[in-house]
Amino acid sequence: MTNKIPPIVVMGVSGSGKSTIGAMLASELRLEFIDGDALHPQSNRDKMASGQALNDADRKPWLEIIGETLAEAHGHDHSLVVACSALKRSYRDLIRSLEPTTLFVHLSGGKSLLSDRMAGRTHEFMPVSLLTSQLATLEEPDSDERVLTADISMTPQQIVRKLIAELPA
Repeated sequence: MTNKIPPIVVMGVSGSGKSTIGAMLASELRLEFIDGDALHPQSNRDKMASGQALNDADRKPWLEIIGETLAEAHGHDHSLVVACSALKRSYRDLIRSLEPTTLFVHLSGGKSLLSDRMAGRTHEFMPVSLLTSQLATLEEPDSDERVLTADISMTPQQIVRKLIAELPA
């Protein structure tokens, strides 16, 4: 079963529920889940923890690790679900260049809902102050990208059910 499911990247800005939805989706599909934040180099973690937004040069090695991780798993005939912001088209293209079969799941929602969610949690290195820069950086996926979109105003269970129903056969 798992070899028919493509590698999946659950994307969106901080507070969109990438880790929650990614873990739930992986569990339902009986796949391994990896929180992409765990793959950040320490220099990126330190920079974000100090309230500084990452630039493209900071993100490149992280995105390469994610793409290589997806490709390695897929090469061994199993898929992964990875949570990764993947905010720009170029970031998604980089991941796809390393694992072309990657399916992106875009968790989409409004700024006030995202701010409320972020204010209600503690994150190791992503303060609420970085939400504005993340929203400014976000390039909504284009119609030519392999992507499913889910509105984060739905419950996590509703989102996962929707995504499973929309997975390519």
